[in-house]
Amino acid sequence: MIIVDRGNSKENVEVLFNPSEYSLDSSNKYDWENVPGLSMPVGQFVSGNTTTLSLDLFFDTYEKGTDVRDYTKKISGLLDVEKELHAPPVCRFVWGSIDFKGVVEKVTQSFTMFLESGIPVRAKLKVSFRSWYTKEEQLQNIPRHSADRTKQTTLKQGDELWMIAAHEYQDPGLWREIAKANRIDNPARLQTGRRIIVPRLD
Repeated sequence: MIIVDRGNSKENVEVLFNPSEYSLDSSNKYDWENVPGLSMPVGQFVSGNTTTLSLDLFFDTYEKGTDVRDYTKKISGLLDVEKELHAPPVCRFVWGSIDFKGVVEKVTQSFTMFLESGIPVRAKLKVSFRSWYTKEEQLQNIPRHSADRTKQTTLKQGDELWMIAAHEYQDPGLWREIAKANRIDNPARLQTGRRIIVPRLD
């Protein structure tokens, strides 16, 4: 079942057959810096990437003699921009133990059987969902041992505030919190060896 969140309302989209398999693709993003004298680059964690759920959905209306597109368009239509949301809707794919929240990123439709009139009655859809969480939801769900209290750290050569924010908060965009706490007006000019405060997140 796919639960579609349309803002003020929710819609359940049933699939005719359970998928035979699905795959989850997850990864992290790192910034790689080449350092003279080292045999390989030095990696700095930047952020996690969204997870992609991929699966095939099968539809067959041959026995009913009806147009299978009446069902498939409910899936492909999840790519359309909602006029109230000004974006495609956020969905949840729920089946057994999996409950995946995300947006439909890609749908490939293959029609493989037709009535004599040319109406398609069998189809296979390759569907890709990409996980979708707001910034607030991510901050609530990620354990942050380093962000619940004020810390101090010493700037090393090559350190930048966004790198420290990525390491401490798992969000490089929060570098301004560190700059503000240390009264740093120009983050491009950091003094190596300076001890700075990494404030707790409210």
